[in-house]
Amino acid sequence: MGRCEWAVGSDLMRIYHDTEWGVPVHEDRKLFEYLLLDSFQAGLSWSTILRKRDAFRQAFREFDPEAVANMTDADLAVLAQDPGIVRNRAKIIAARNNAGRFLEVAAEFGTFAAYFWSFVGGEAIQNEWPAITDVPAETVESRALSADLKRRGFSFVGPTIVYAVMQSAGLVNDHAAACYRRQELRPAGYSREL
Repeated sequence: MGRCEWAVGSDLMRIYHDTEWGVPVHEDRKLFEYLLLDSFQAGLSWSTILRKRDAFRQAFREFDPEAVANMTDADLAVLAQDPGIVRNRAKIIAARNNAGRFLEVAAEFGTFAAYFWSFVGGEAIQNEWPAITDVPAETVESRALSADLKRRGFSFVGPTIVYAVMQSAGLVNDHAAACYRRQELRPAGYSREL
């Protein structure tokens, strides 16, 4: 079976690729998980974050945005000493802040997913990049979403981070042309001219 090149190096990356990456997500808690994990990934490899995912899940209350929004300064101080996660104090503080903003957006739009998916017209974009090297780090959509998230008070949500969340959560299908997952996920959206 053909796979995206980045998924071939380890079992962890292969399993993530084969079961999660690019699958359309409309469930708020899962979107919060991707948003939180990708904000911690900035400057690191995704495989590092995946290896620490279970520790992140435990540290950040099963990725429950309400529970994370209610974490105290003392809770955050404990996390800053936790070797199981990325111990970046600014990112830890941002996680609590982003959880609060996440809940505000969900209350305004009915769900965070409704808000998030509105930036792609409610349907997954089916990209057709000629080569993996052609996949951009950010897009018009990720820049617009990033700007709106920042306007709403989110942190660590630059357009590159946001695009990574969009890829993970299936708002875009960036699987390589030869990847078997590309066709499996294709019916979820539409093709656009590049």
